[in-house]
Amino acid sequence: MSKTPTIQSRLPRVGTTIFTTMSALAQQHGAVNLGQGFPDFDCDPALLDAVNAAMHGGHNQYPPMAGTAALREAITAKISAIYDHAYDPGSEITVTAGATQGILTALLAIVHPGDEVIVLEPCYDSYEPNIELCGGVTVRVPLTPGSFRPDFARIGAAITPKTRAIVINTPHNPSATVWTADEMRQFAALLDGTDILVVSDEVYEHMVFDGVPHQSVARFPDLAARSFIVSSFGKTYHVTGWKVGYVAAPAPLMAEFRKVHQFNVFTVNTPMQLGLAAYMKDPRPYLDLPAFYQRKRDLFRAGLAGTRLRLLASEGSYFQCVDYADVPALAGMGDGAVCEWLTREIGVAAIPLSAFYADGSAQTVIRFCFAKRDETLQGALERLKKLA
Repeated sequence: MSKTPTIQSRLPRVGTTIFTTMSALAQQHGAVNLGQGFPDFDCDPALLDAVNAAMHGGHNQYPPMAGTAALREAITAKISAIYDHAYDPGSEITVTAGATQGILTALLAIVHPGDEVIVLEPCYDSYEPNIELCGGVTVRVPLTPGSFRPDFARIGAAITPKTRAIVINTPHNPSATVWTADEMRQFAALLDGTDILVVSDEVYEHMVFDGVPHQSVARFPDLAARSFIVSSFGKTYHVTGWKVGYVAAPAPLMAEFRKVHQFNVFTVNTPMQLGLAAYMKDPRPYLDLPAFYQRKRDLFRAGLAGTRLRLLASEGSYFQCVDYADVPALAGMGDGAVCEWLTREIGVAAIPLSAFYADGSAQTVIRFCFAKRDETLQGALERLKKLA
């Protein structure tokens, strides 16, 4: 009988993600899934009509490798209007198969074996495996405990001659913090005089609350000159299953990005690109998104205020973190065990914050996603009242 050869894993420490695990557990127990970050409501029918029109219009063959000209031009116009930075659609914008692919491709383009890449912990779980696939070394710098704000003294202390890049994320997943303009200027000053590159994960750029603008690195010339900006149509337009995003970067960086992109993806499906381009002619859907999600955030926070869960700030994204240390029923339990207990016993799934730390550091904080229909949130809140 033939035996499958044994291979040495490229990612020996990677297993099934916590998001998959918790979603499966939620389904098993009939729980309200506030764990994995995806909406449970439909997108605008006008967007579906635009994609349908592109399909029926015969646009079903390969588009250009970097993306359709119409979509790249629409992206350029949006960035220019909001952040006052002009990217060239021909040489500085590439459409990607989602933001995760954009981040991986950017790192593959710039990181060589032995290069160090700084990530700010807690962080999204794809960053470190991406760096490992490049042969790079992940250097984790903790965000300020409690506030999750960047600690520039600690970031500066982590920089060495081997530092190739820094990955930042604002609005931040999982903590829902948003970098300020002053923090961006401090970051630019820290990198001044270095050749360090930046991968800026800005997938929640249109989910910022309380009238505070999103501070894209595109707003800051010194940062824009060294950065790959990653964003997501899936997040912005409630179509996470489409897996369409984009990356913006100066032409010399984008040239290297496209060398990798053409061989790990080549291009992204044509009708969705053209549908998105047509839909973007009206900016209101993304301009109205902060108010749309702030209302959901406020509804959810108001309901949680009636429990013993302590609310952390939610400045952006569609996440709400809570500290359960004052809930008697949960005393002494690790955050992973708490999330499993909530799913089984309360009927609401969440994500443990320890999943965003390399060593799974014990936490008393869990993350909920409020990108849900109002009735879904109300149903979850009714169940969570048991924690009052």
